Amino acid sequence: MSTQRYSVTPHPIETLLTWVKSGEIAIPEIQRPFVWEATKVRNLLDSLYQGYPVGYLIAWRNPTVRLKDGTPATGKRILIDGQQRVTALMAALLSREVLTKDYETVRIRIAFHPQEERFEVANPAIRKDGSWIEDVAEVFAPTTSLFQLVSNYCAKNPFVSQDSVFVSIEKLRKIINNHVGIIELADDLDIETVTEIFIRVNSAGAELSQADFAMSKIAVNETYGGNLLRKAIDYFCHLAVAPEFLSRIEKGDKAFTASEFLPQMRWLKDVNDDLYDPTYTDMLRVAFTSEFGRGKLQDLVALLSGRNFETKQFEETIAEESFGKLKKGILAFINKTHFDRITMILRSAGFVTSDLIGGRNAINFAYIIYLRGRAEKIPAADLERLVRRWYAMSVLRGRYTGSPETAFDFDIRQIEARGLASYADSVIENELPASFWTGMLPQLMDTSSGKSPYFLTYQAAQIKLGDKGFLSRDITVRDLLMNRSDVHHVYPKQHLKTQGLSRGRYNQIANFVLAQSEINIAIGDKPPARYFKELAEQVNGGNKKYGGIANTDDLRINLRMSCVPESMLDGEIPDYNDFLEQRRKLMALKIKTWFEAL
Repeated sequence: MSTQRYSVTPHPIETLLTWVKSGEIAIPEIQRPFVWEATKVRNLLDSLYQGYPVGYLIAWRNPTVRLKDGTPATGKRILIDGQQRVTALMAALLSREVLTKDYETVRIRIAFHPQEERFEVANPAIRKDGSWIEDVAEVFAPTTSLFQLVSNYCAKNPFVSQDSVFVSIEKLRKIINNHVGIIELADDLDIETVTEIFIRVNSAGAELSQADFAMSKIAVNETYGGNLLRKAIDYFCHLAVAPEFLSRIEKGDKAFTASEFLPQMRWLKDVNDDLYDPTYTDMLRVAFTSEFGRGKLQDLVALLSGRNFETKQFEETIAEESFGKLKKGILAFINKTHFDRITMILRSAGFVTSDLIGGRNAINFAYIIYLRGRAEKIPAADLERLVRRWYAMSVLRGRYTGSPETAFDFDIRQIEARGLASYADSVIENELPASFWTGMLPQLMDTSSGKSPYFLTYQAAQIKLGDKGFLSRDITVRDLLMNRSDVHHVYPKQHLKTQGLSRGRYNQIANFVLAQSEINIAIGDKPPARYFKELAEQVNGGNKKYGGIANTDDLRINLRMSCVPESMLDGEIPDYNDFLEQRRKLMALKIKTWFEAL
């Protein structure tokens, strides 16, 4: 018995293009903008002209769903692999505009040289050169007469054989008769299998994900407004990064401008904040998990297809309801009050720049918690505290770094079952017991990664606690970080290098402090014994070599702020490894003080 769950049928390119134009095969108004370079489009046409194969396309007919009256309805085909190739053909042969990765609409013009039988991306020099046909779309236009085209060409190129020009242009025209294989997946395949195939197919080298598949499902649905919803997701992500794009949407996309979505995101035009610039994956995760109480995006694909998880059937009412819920989740995500509040909560915990934000999934789940808490009507101050603490815990424990979907799914189901506040409190208590701060955290801080979550939270702690920069009298850590300052070494790098220490040793995070560059320059590569001796002299009436602190008590306070052992001021300079051990413990206690203040 065959286990083959697909058919392979060759179709002429002309048929394929007709299907796309008529909507028989749906290119989801492509969730990825067109990312091919124009040279790749040229190469595709050249391959077709030479009669080379150009790979298979993979299409899947939406599962047959039961309509409200009980009758079956077969969905249109979704092109799940080959979108870039088909878009390239439509752009080059039918002169369709494409949306670039910068969200600009452009025409890709490929020129053809009939005498040399070669293709090039059109440019000003080619346009001036009569030996080129500057846009192959002209050859394929329904109104074009081949005889007239050849006559005009030969009038510009009088010494060329008319017959040879006719032969090469006729050969070009015939590329739409070339066959391309379409692998059609059986419409009775379950969503999980189609998802697996979708993710495994990686012909273009662009990593495909559950979120991409969900975006395809959303984009091809016109019945419940999926096509507009997909644009809302894409446009919000782009506006968050490039607010000036708003005017282009208003000019170029009248349908979207007239929809309910654009007024909800117009506020982004005045925002120049990059603390949380979500991707479409982030938006889908937050909207889906907060509204549906599930964490796995393949469940979203199933629900948008109308999957009934109990009966394993597909029902139109479930698809309709799922699109409604997803839309509600997206509108909650892009709501100005909600978005402002989640970024404000992060800032209030000390995470004031995007440089202090590690993985996005910890923010995504913090946002989910915020939206759920609002829905549960938890008082604002209580909710903010809960979100701050949950975010801090998830960063310190790497809760969403390994298998984020599994962790999202587990946490949201527990929240559904046990209630948000009681579940969050119990998790925080279990994940951050007293022993974490004194035992585990100092060990975890044995790292040289400046992007380690422990160093990021340490910096956030310094900001939240109002600490001054190392040896600074007036400049705060917040000031330094807002001005993109560098981190500096307590035991200077050059000093340690001369002792034969490797990069991984001298760049330990427990050797890092935030300091003004002029203080760092003044220290240079002096060994700690020397510059701490000079610091002791400075606060006893000596020259101010390092910053402006002139009082012993103030200097001790400053060292405590930077978790540097005060005993160093008394001439007790520990061996470098002992120093790291002492400082890790002090840094861990600072993070504990910070966490308790959240």
